[in-house]
Amino acid sequence: MTSPFTAQQGTPDPASLPRVRGHIDGLDGIRAIAALMVLVFHVAIETGAALAPGVTGALLSSGELGVPLFFALSGLLLYRPWARAALDGTPGPAVRPYLWRRGLRVLPAYWIVAVTALLLWSREHLDSVRTWVEVLTLTFTYNRDPWWAGTGPYGLGQMWSLCVEVSFYLLLPLFALVLTRLAARGGDDAGARARLLLSGLAALSVLGALALIPQFYPEPRVYLHAWLPRTLGMFAVGMALAVVSEWAWREPGPDGPARRLCRTLSQAPGLSWTLAGITYLLASTPAAGPRFVGVDGVWISLFNLLTSMAFAFFVIAPVALMPARSPATGPEAASPRRAPGPEALLGHPVTRFLGRISYGIFLWQFVVLYLWRDFTGQEIFTGSFWLDLVPVAAGTVLLATATHRWVERPMQRLARGRRLSRRAG
Repeated sequence: MTSPFTAQQGTPDPASLPRVRGHIDGLDGIRAIAALMVLVFHVAIETGAALAPGVTGALLSSGELGVPLFFALSGLLLYRPWARAALDGTPGPAVRPYLWRRGLRVLPAYWIVAVTALLLWSREHLDSVRTWVEVLTLTFTYNRDPWWAGTGPYGLGQMWSLCVEVSFYLLLPLFALVLTRLAARGGDDAGARARLLLSGLAALSVLGALALIPQFYPEPRVYLHAWLPRTLGMFAVGMALAVVSEWAWREPGPDGPARRLCRTLSQAPGLSWTLAGITYLLASTPAAGPRFVGVDGVWISLFNLLTSMAFAFFVIAPVALMPARSPATGPEAASPRRAPGPEALLGHPVTRFLGRISYGIFLWQFVVLYLWRDFTGQEIFTGSFWLDLVPVAAGTVLLATATHRWVERPMQRLARGRRLSRRAG
């Protein structure tokens, strides 16, 4: 087979390298899968289906692995500009515009859902300034003596992970600064810089694992489960994929480690997703601890962390490292039927649409779930999983579509408009 690289100069065909700019439809599909996994998990917990003995309950109980997918996607997409700058030795993105765009992307839609949930179920606390400040700023997980039970105020229990996301957004420029200074020790060699970046990200993952120690010793601190440190390894997975994809563009010759890894993972997505499935099954076993939100010991937490990182990597890597196009020559080009790649599987219009509204699916699911269960008079851990899942999913998608159209898209246009005006100025 003809190599995608030019033999005379050793220059790669850009179409054979990972897509590092522009929108990647396949990532929308992964985002949709993550949002639906979390929705299914919460319905399964509420109805008790995920707590039932047997294989079905075990598989449903691992739906929370959708959360590491969100974390890794954030690491991949948000760190990429800093990774590019670190490898090239150029200035990274300006911090203030970056934070402004993140704020517009996250807060307006969240505020609508948060106010709705507070008005519905937490009216007795609405006269508290602290309540409003903590909820609207996504800092309620730092309240060590909360007035609610579980992971957040009623209707907002899933927002603990959004609190973690926001913490990551705020600290990412600092992480990037430290990693960039570390990469600078590699001099003008992009490969040396990339290896130093990956070493730094490995250290970040180890730091996340070490954060499990104060969570349990000398006494359990359950609130630390909802803080950023223990999830650092999940974000680092996406950040590492950003480094590898950018490194592949700067690596000399077709057979360097970055380009080989990119080719291997992007050309064999089935193998990678099979490994993701095996990881999912491992997370469904008793080794992962009890079937509920929470943890049960440092070793089980470490097992959960490692399976979360592995699952996120194997699901996202084939798409994150996918080339703009895979040139086919010889017999492969003449074949009328070729196995669908990640783009065909995850870039379907339905999955792309669900990916676009995935943030709204994440935001609204508990509000819709609790309203439906109040309407039907169901008690917690009772009811039919399927009879709850269908109406809850439909209602969540409708509200997510509305907020995407009338809140998220206008905010995105505002963010783009400000960016263009700054460039023009």
